[in-house]
Amino acid sequence: MRILKYMIGGAAAGAAAAYFFGYDYLFSGISKTYLKGRSSAHIDDGNLFPSNSIAAGSPKQWEEHAEYNKKELPKVLVDDLKQSKTASFIVIKNGEIIHEQYWDGYNQLSQTNSFSMAKAVTVMLLGKALEEGLINNIDEKLSDFHAEFKEKTFGNEVTLKNLAQMESGLDWDENYNNPFLPNAKAYYGKSLVKAVFSRKFKEQPGTRFEYQSGTTQLLGFALKKALKQPLASYLSEKFWIPMGMEQNAKWSTDDHGMEKTYCCIHSNTRDFAKIGQLFLNDGKIGDQQILNTDFIEQMRTPTEKSENIYGMGLWTNHDNPIKHYYFLGLQGQYIIMVPEHNMVIVKTGSYANNPKNDRGRPDQVKFLVNEAVQLFQ
Repeated sequence: MRILKYMIGGAAAGAAAAYFFGYDYLFSGISKTYLKGRSSAHIDDGNLFPSNSIAAGSPKQWEEHAEYNKKELPKVLVDDLKQSKTASFIVIKNGEIIHEQYWDGYNQLSQTNSFSMAKAVTVMLLGKALEEGLINNIDEKLSDFHAEFKEKTFGNEVTLKNLAQMESGLDWDENYNNPFLPNAKAYYGKSLVKAVFSRKFKEQPGTRFEYQSGTTQLLGFALKKALKQPLASYLSEKFWIPMGMEQNAKWSTDDHGMEKTYCCIHSNTRDFAKIGQLFLNDGKIGDQQILNTDFIEQMRTPTEKSENIYGMGLWTNHDNPIKHYYFLGLQGQYIIMVPEHNMVIVKTGSYANNPKNDRGRPDQVKFLVNEAVQLFQ
């Protein structure tokens, strides 16, 4: 009986300490992972968090290529997709679906987590806000939108472009496995303001590329101030509806309705593919210019400080003989654009062990591009 009392007392003390030191989000994390038989975040997390709706309008169905699903994927590709716990794999050729395949009970209507593919969507919203004059220019400072950053060392110098290019100088450890580091607090915590605004800046903005979720979240906060509406509704109005998305989507938020702009748009694979097609079409849907071409070109042009692997929200690979650029999610979610072959490749799934030997980029992306082009050229 005495041991039980000690155990209860110890647990209560531990819980009190967690709340006192700001680690109360750990309880949320445990309930959303280990108590559900998982060890980390997952593509099916959508219903575990509050969210804002990204409403679709009149859906426009994809046209199917004359060769739709007539070619079997080679064994080496299927084995790779299965081994990496792929949920869906779609290839678009010349604006039509040429291959579509699902595994493990997922289908055309399944909505899964984009994870960090949402970073590039957030940058798209920046481009639209600039186009509409809601933001004057990309060199406006973060502190123009949130005055509290004027008091932070280096914080008063950070521009929106620094944020989009991952050159903010923010003190943020991009580690997804350590529950005591900021990514876990942002993902499982109740307040993104508490998770992100508390961070310091460790160096002069614009001097070094460092990929960070917190940096894109700061961009999201600036956008929210400029737009004066939820980012999800702006995304709906400016992209989801004009693009003829097939389903409403949702964007996970904190408990205060702020979108997690570094991650967490939950949509289906066919609609993710439409985002890729928008980029292949240089921002046009039919005759309508949805996003201006100059901004798209900025997004997909790699920066010198990233050593030519990252633009604004998009990863690029000009090293591969078949050049491509792409949206990248944490657990192997990709929207890949291959301009030379007028091709979009989308893969979703939940696999945390994809090797990143290709200069910090997942090897799998290059492999998928090479295999798909060879099969469907």
